[in-house]
Order: sequence, then C-alpha cells, then structure tokens
Amino acid sequence: MAQAKKKKKPTTHKRTSVKAKPAATAPSVALQPILPEPADAKTLSGSFTVTPKVKVFTQGAAAEKTLDLLNTFLEENYGFKLNATAASANEDNTIIITEDATYTPVEGYNLTISGNKVQLKGQGAGLFYGLQTFLQLLPVEHTQKIVVSNVIINDEPRFGYRGLMLDVCRHFYPIKYVKKFIDVMAQYKMNRLHFHLTDDQGWRIEIKKYPRLTAVGSTRKGSLVGHLGQSSTFDNVPHGGFYTQAELRDLVAYAAERYVTIIPEIEMPGHALAALAAYPNLGCTGGPYEVSGTWGVFKDVYCAGNEETFTFLQNVLDEVLTIFPSPIIHIGGDECPKDSWKKCPKCQQRMKQNNLKDEHALQSYFVQRMEKYLNGKGRNIIGWDEILEGGLAPNAAVMSWRGEEGGIAAAKLKHNVVMTPNNYVYLDYYQASPKNEPILNIGGYLPLSRVYNYEPLPAELTEEEKKYIIGFQGNLWTEYLSTEDQVDYMVYPRALAIAETGWSPANKKDYDAFLGKLKNVLFNLDQQGVHYRIPEPAGLADVVTAGTSVRVDLKPPVTGAVIRYTIDGSEPTTASSLFTKPFNFPLAKGQTITLRCIVVLPSGRVSNKFSATYMSQEYKAGLPVNPAQKGVKFQAAFKPVKSLANLAFSKVDTSGFMQNISINAFQAKPGFTVQYDGYIKIDEDGVYEISTKSDDGSMLYLDDELVVNNDGEHGEKEEMKQVPLRKGFHKIRVSYFDAGGGKTLQVNIGMNGKAPVSLRNNLFYEN
Repeated sequence: MAQAKKKKKPTTHKRTSVKAKPAATAPSVALQPILPEPADAKTLSGSFTVTPKVKVFTQGAAAEKTLDLLNTFLEENYGFKLNATAASANEDNTIIITEDATYTPVEGYNLTISGNKVQLKGQGAGLFYGLQTFLQLLPVEHTQKIVVSNVIINDEPRFGYRGLMLDVCRHFYPIKYVKKFIDVMAQYKMNRLHFHLTDDQGWRIEIKKYPRLTAVGSTRKGSLVGHLGQSSTFDNVPHGGFYTQAELRDLVAYAAERYVTIIPEIEMPGHALAALAAYPNLGCTGGPYEVSGTWGVFKDVYCAGNEETFTFLQNVLDEVLTIFPSPIIHIGGDECPKDSWKKCPKCQQRMKQNNLKDEHALQSYFVQRMEKYLNGKGRNIIGWDEILEGGLAPNAAVMSWRGEEGGIAAAKLKHNVVMTPNNYVYLDYYQASPKNEPILNIGGYLPLSRVYNYEPLPAELTEEEKKYIIGFQGNLWTEYLSTEDQVDYMVYPRALAIAETGWSPANKKDYDAFLGKLKNVLFNLDQQGVHYRIPEPAGLADVVTAGTSVRVDLKPPVTGAVIRYTIDGSEPTTASSLFTKPFNFPLAKGQTITLRCIVVLPSGRVSNKFSATYMSQEYKAGLPVNPAQKGVKFQAAFKPVKSLANLAFSKVDTSGFMQNISINAFQAKPGFTVQYDGYIKIDEDGVYEISTKSDDGSMLYLDDELVVNNDGEHGEKEEMKQVPLRKGFHKIRVSYFDAGGGKTLQVNIGMNGKAPVSLRNNLFYEN
C-alpha cells in the first residue's frame, strides 16, 4: 500500500506513507529492485517523470481507489498530488489506471511505463499490487523530480494463499498494531492473515452469548518468566485483553481494503483451558480450571462426549461467522492429548455409540461433526495436520506444520494444503546463535537463508498432486514475545523471504539478489517504525588462512546504514571506528584476531553485536572413520579426583553407552569422575566455538588434542576455544569430576553466529 518511506510510525489511517531523507539526485531504477520479484519484467530505454502536471485517466471504481492511494503517497512524500481529469488515454505525460474485470488472474496486473505514459491494468487486487510495484520503482530520496525508468511488467502470484499467522493468545496486541501488521503484509503482496484467537493462555474474541469467555477467559494471573522447562518462576502480573466484535469487524474491513483475508482460528478440541476456566462444564472433569500462565500442551480439553460442548462451539462459530467472511475457518485440531477422554465415561460412551475404535477416531468424529456444521453455513474448515489422525474430514484443508509429511499425505488424498513446516517457516525460532540474540525464543534455528530457500512443492508429489498445495505461510507463536517491537524483530526480514517465495516464480528466486533488494526495503521499513532484526553486514565471515594477512570487506545490509567495528578485543559502540573501505591487516602464524561490529541505521537504531574470527591456522581434517552407533561410550568411578590431567581410572564402577554427554545419571552420587569417548560429526567446514561449562572440573579433547581446559575444583565456570574444523568425523573425549556440592556439565560446539551442533544427533561411537 501507499506506505514505504515514512519517518514516523504508520498510523491506522487507511493510506499511510513515508517521508525519506532528501538527496541531491534520484537513483536509477536499477537501484530500485522489486520485492517480491515480478513474474516477468523488461526494462526499456527512456524514462517517465512524475510531476504535478501529469494528467491521470481512471476507469472503474477500483482505479479511482488506486489513484487515491497513489495521491496519498505522493502528497506525504513529495508534497503534491495528481488530479483525475477528462484526459484522453492517448495523451502524453499521462498515468492511465484501468480496472478490467476480465483480467486474469484476479491478482495479476500489467504495468507499462513507455512512450511518456504509465499504464496500469488489472482487477481491483491486481491494481493494488501493481501500485505497490510502482511505488517501489520511485526513488527512495525525497525530491521534486521523480524519474522512473521505462519498463514492462506482467505479473501474477505463484500461489493464491500467501500468509502469516499471528498468535495473540500467548500475548495480546492492540488493534492498532494488528493493522500495522496487515499494512506491511499487504505492501509486499501477502494476502492471508491467520488470526490465532483462542488458546490455553487467553480467549481474545468477544462472544455475546458467552460473556464469561472474555470476563474470565481473557486474563491469566501471571506469566512464566524464563524458558519453559528451565524455570518455575512467574511474574504474578495479570495479562489479558480481547477484541470486541465491533473492533474485529473494523479490522476485517481494514484488511479487505488491502486485499488481505483474515482467517480466524477457534481452537478445538485441545488448547481449550481459557474456555474451560470460563465454562468448566465443557471439560471432562468439570474443573476447576484456570487460564494458563505457562506454555505447552495440557491434558484438559473439551469433552467430546458432552453434547453441551458441541452446542457451545456451534453457538461460538455462529457469532464468528458474522464477523469474518473468510470462506475457510481454522478449527485448530492440534496437540490434543487423549488422557481425559480415556478416563471420561461420556467420551467412552460416545465412542461405543458411534463404533469408534480409539480416541484418535473420537477426535476425527469431533472434527468431522464441526466441519459438517460449518459446511451447512457455507464455510469450509482448515486445521493443523493432526486432523489427519483417525480419518480426514471430507472437505477439510490441512495446514502442514510438523514438517511436510501431513501436507504430502493430504495432497495425495486430494485435499487442499497450506504448507507451514516448522523447520522452515516457524518465525518464533532463533535467527542466530541464542547467546547473540536479545530475545528469548522457543528454540530451533531458522536463519533468513533457510526460510528463503524453502520450496513449498514437495518433490514426492506428482504434478497433479502439487495442484492441491494452494500456498504457504509463516507462523509466529508469541510465548516469549511480550512487546510489539519483539514481534517485528521475529517476523522481519524473514517474512519478506516468505513473501517472495509465495509470489515469485521458483526460477526467478535468487538469494544474493534478494539480499540486495533488502537494502532499500529495510530502509523503508525502518522509516515506517518496523523494528525488524538488522541483518549481519555482507562479507562478515570467519576466515582460516595459512597466509600472513587477511582482507576485510564489509557492506551495510541497509541503505544509508554504517558499520562501526573494533579489532582490539573491545565491544563496538557508535563511537568505534567507521568502516569506510576494504582493508588488509597482518596475521602472524598461529594468531587469531576477532573483528566485532555493529550496524547503525539512518534512524540511529543499532543492531546486535556481530563478530568474525580471522585465524592463521590449519584446519583439523575429518578422520577416515564412519561410526554407525549414535551416542558416546562412558566409564565412571564413584570417587572424585583432584585433577583431570593424565586421568587414569584405577577402578571403573560403571560403564556403557549414552545418547548424549550428560551427568544426569550420576546426580545422586556425592562425588564421581566420568569420561566420555566417541566421535562428533561436523556437517560443514568452519571455525567452531567449543566450550565446557562445569562445576567442578572438565576437559575436552578433539582428535587427541586438548582444546578446552576447565580443570580444577571450582564453581560453575565456562571455558571456550575456537577451532577450525573440516567437515567429517572428529574424535572427541570429555572428562569431568564432581568433588561434591553443585554439579554442572554442559558441552557446546557451534559456529559463530549459528545454532549449536546438536550433540544428541551428531555424536557417534564404534563398537
């Protein structure tokens, strides 16, 4: 939409824009690439200049609306607007916007800038998307002379469904922010907002027939502080909020004007604690229940044997349907434990009456019954891939999140599929090494490159079966995201990779070109007040060399940004040295130098701290072995030593094999010594940070060389060393002793800026 260059945050006004910094000259169109990449674009010689004297010819209501958006943008950025006249479409110095109800596909458009004319043609959605493209062709700088190179663009989306999911249950965000979220989606041609409105941690939609859903179910007493499974502390601060039906109707209309369809999700039969807290009669035990302040999966779910459950959900959906005109309704269907159903007489009676063989079949009954109800109202359902269990409802679409397997299975059954595999598009996963990220995340590792390189059409499907993959989306779960800025940080720029994959032909995708396009896009988003994660500088990478010098060549990832750096071991600040041009620095044999840097945006916002290590050292080559058994060998003595140097066991009290390097099995011992032996599989060449954190002593050897020396009696302490490793297997030995008191042993191996190597998956031993 008309919003790509504004210094202040976007408002909830229907047509917002950005004002960019002044510049002496306008950049050429070559510096203004289009994101997402068009299906077909051809640059022509010559250019068109947009001035207040340009005449405009519009045909159709959607064309007039498109002109309104263009004028809002021009007025807020360049200080003038264009007036529609009775101009002939044949006149020069003219912009011609034509709504063509026969143009196909409905989201496609033609944009031709040639012969001193700009011509935009398409249906309403196509004109909207064509305008977004035209706005990207305008110069970033604020100037009265707006020159656009001539071009012919024939464009259309690859997928009809291009979406993002926003979870507002774990943390609630106001309507104003959701509108901003929609604005940015639409700006980059995304057209589905999957709105996760109900869950264990909060019910966020007003249902007039059931006022306790918001009076009770919308607020929890407090929230978990720290990571699930690692903390039992709560903040004891009530967290709540909900949207009125009037607010949601306004939001739906706001999104529709931007050609975004909102798909509501009403979770069933699991993830229901907020509803059960309000109406305990809907659960198998009758309660009491409480809105959850922690995360995860809970055994208390809707009672499938209670007829009141179905009456309740049908009444809820009746009100939902009056708010959301979406042809599909998301009914959840995921992570529904069957424990309470197995113990519930009503559920067991339901199974007996309907000849259901097990509780999975009972869930299928539940889903199919709700689908039949919604079908009777003219709507279809979509659910998470667990709805496949026990038999898929006849007209249901599947959202494949546990990898691609569910989507593949559904497509083979000729059901529509939205691909959203967690290992490629779950935006709550870490974008870099957790120790370098400012926000606690659920886990995982999902860098921008992996999101961009995802291909939604699985090779396992035939060409006919691939037609059932209607699109894909990125999902943002918000357990650890309490602020709007944190949501922005996790979504962008990764959502831009999703936008390009959803719109652009597969053969037009190019990651390096995408990174180049990001520079202007991220400048614009910063001006809009989108608090995205600032990427690392281009060219920042660890280097291992046998030479005597290293060349450093860094480029800012955002237009107008600068890089500040240090090489003396100090942390970079906005007062550190300014990187202005490539340079060489000497590197003695065996020497290691770390460059630390930050990126500073034109707005003054500062990135995370990044680093690269430059080493004059030989790589450790992989060993010519191929161990087949996963895990490590261990031997232990239930007696501590004073030092691990030259460790030799006089007596071994226990030995065997473990999946991981862990001291959990020995926690009850008052003192002990243990040694682990095996091989670590390294998947790619690189400089690895290898560390042990221990209480008491620990030592780590790689290929028979001592790498980490954390020996001695001491409290919890971490020691780390960087080692260049080649791809392949490397011999690993870890020794540890506990002299009493606290017991800790953590081993971490990973490349700088990336997720740690999974020891559970990458440790092996030979019989």
